[in-house]
Amino acid sequence: MNLHLLRIFHTVIVDGSFSRAAETLHISQPAVSRAVKELESQLDLPLIERSGGTGNSRKGVQLTANGDVIFDHARGIFALEKAAIDDIHARVGLKRGTLVIGASTTIAGYWLSPYLVTFANQHPAIDIQVVVGNTQSISRQLVDCDIDIGLVEGTVNDPRIICEHWRDDKLAVVEATVDGSAIHDKVEDLNDSEALWVVRENGSGTREVSEQFFEHEHITPVKKITMGSNEAIINAVVHGLGRALLPKIMVDNLLTQGCIREVSVSGSAPLSRPLFKLHYQNRPQGPLVTAFAKLLQ
Repeated sequence: MNLHLLRIFHTVIVDGSFSRAAETLHISQPAVSRAVKELESQLDLPLIERSGGTGNSRKGVQLTANGDVIFDHARGIFALEKAAIDDIHARVGLKRGTLVIGASTTIAGYWLSPYLVTFANQHPAIDIQVVVGNTQSISRQLVDCDIDIGLVEGTVNDPRIICEHWRDDKLAVVEATVDGSAIHDKVEDLNDSEALWVVRENGSGTREVSEQFFEHEHITPVKKITMGSNEAIINAVVHGLGRALLPKIMVDNLLTQGCIREVSVSGSAPLSRPLFKLHYQNRPQGPLVTAFAKLLQ
């Protein structure tokens, strides 16, 4: 297989078009088209749908079933290449390189900073980038090799991802206060037709643990409002919109100030959820990832 042609094909899919791939590779668009056609000829397989068919869409490019498989192989090949380059850079005293960390919102906002400070002090020449998204988004970007390591709040069932327990995150059911007093004292009071819960979007680790909590406590929320960030949910709770299950680290200051009240969940153990560290199993860990993962232990 001609790896030069494969790289051009891979770039077309990653960039989402022939023209953008030409710009990335600093060659003409016709040269990109010829290279893809030549790869198809060498493999004797059609890779890209050119007639508006119903192939698999990858970032705007329609792939045939064969093209989808070849792209997955190409991604793995060039992920290995990047790992080799990172390794070489890292062996020069960790003086060059970029570490891209994917983190779900609570981890990025509240847990990650001390580790970033330590890593940056130990390796001041390394460029650190943090990509923030929900658990589903971080998992997808890890498989796409857009990030090097992931830290998430929800479970991941993708067999391509190695998912390891990192630490536990305490949770609290919170609601607004009225004249310094809670509207309700026990969680059973919240399981009624008037109870409104503010929850995260599907794909969020906080949404997943909320659904598990509802099931465990036999709560059937009739009314729910979905918001795309925990900060938005906290603000809504403070203003009396409803109640929510949130990471305790995010609401401790507001609880201390009396802006919100923690609702006692009677008969239950302290609420918590596991946080996870993610690696893409088909991508060897370079020294940068290894050094950062060691800090997380």
